[in-house]
Amino acid sequence: MPLHPKLTEKLSKVYAPSATLDDVFKGLDLTFITNEHGEPVTLFLGKRRPDGAITGERYVRTIKREPGSLRVLSSHWDLKGKVARA
Repeated sequence: MPLHPKLTEKLSKVYAPSATLDDVFKGLDLTFITNEHGEPVTLFLGKRRPDGAITGERYVRTIKREPGSLRVLSSHWDLKGKVARA
């Protein structure tokens, strides 16, 4: 399942470095983890359990950078499968 364009737009923003953030998008709970530059790199999307974990799908972002800089040339999200804990 490809990510919704508005969700992809939300995930292309820069957040706090090395953080775990919880949010809701179109009725689905999501948790994403940022790298040392504040870019979301891991996404858990589904339904949040009472203990705070997500049951649903896990996506991982691949980022290609311009050599010698932090400028992002391209990035894409890969579905890695179902997850019962996050």
